[in-house]
Amino acid sequence: MLGNGRPHRFLGLIPARGGSKRVPRKNLLPVAGKPLLAWTIDAARTARRLDRLILSTDDEEIAALGRRHGVDVPFMRPRGLASDTATGHDVVVHAVSTLADSGEHYDYVVVLQPTSPLRSHQDIDDAITLLLDKNADAVVSVCLTDHPPEWSNTLPDDLSMREFFRPGIRNVRSQDLPASYRLNGAIYIYRCARLLRDGIHDMDEETFAYVMPRLRSIDIDEPLDLEIAELLLQRHAGEGHGRGDHEVEIAMGVAAACRQRHDQRRLEGVDGPVADVGWD
Repeated sequence: MLGNGRPHRFLGLIPARGGSKRVPRKNLLPVAGKPLLAWTIDAARTARRLDRLILSTDDEEIAALGRRHGVDVPFMRPRGLASDTATGHDVVVHAVSTLADSGEHYDYVVVLQPTSPLRSHQDIDDAITLLLDKNADAVVSVCLTDHPPEWSNTLPDDLSMREFFRPGIRNVRSQDLPASYRLNGAIYIYRCARLLRDGIHDMDEETFAYVMPRLRSIDIDEPLDLEIAELLLQRHAGEGHGRGDHEVEIAMGVAAACRQRHDQRRLEGVDGPVADVGWD
């Protein structure tokens, strides 16, 4: 239920381009009974703190799907902002500034990637509550890491493990290491005035973390992620057909291993740059 009439105005923005290399047309693919994109639309439409929800896309089929599910598509995204090299900053600024040019102004923009289908409407509202409580410029969602980052490192060409562990880590038990968190890609909230003035600003003293459980933090980046999401969404809906917590945890472990492999490939430059690869 989209809200209105509050002191702060929040724009919900779903970026969903047509192109995707690893999972072609992923925003339209069926997951647990409906298109991937529809899970984010339905969560956002149920959230109580969003004043308006829009879809930014370059793709007519995605735009039509969005409209059928009740989301506004006030403009089509320029092709130049839908390429593999387009940045998330450019996509968000384009949406906020395009609405501002037509006289529609917001205090904050809430970016909701369709690749996070398990993020709930309560997550959206709670992240906004955190932002207001902290009087923050930005809030970014995170979750616990799947494995201690102290156990990860790059490898030299000869594959030597000689300097794999940092000093003092080798014999430390995992339960004795501090909790570590990672970005999960589900929610990004930015103060519009600062966004338009300074650009994306999600890592400074005015930014705070909204912590989500790992089971709601799956991010669709490759075909296996779709299978994991289907399993988790069916479980959430009580349609797991006998799939218990143990199977879900195994699935999450497999997904984590694949994610770690993917992240390592990005660090090595195999799958493109690590920083600012752009939202959908």
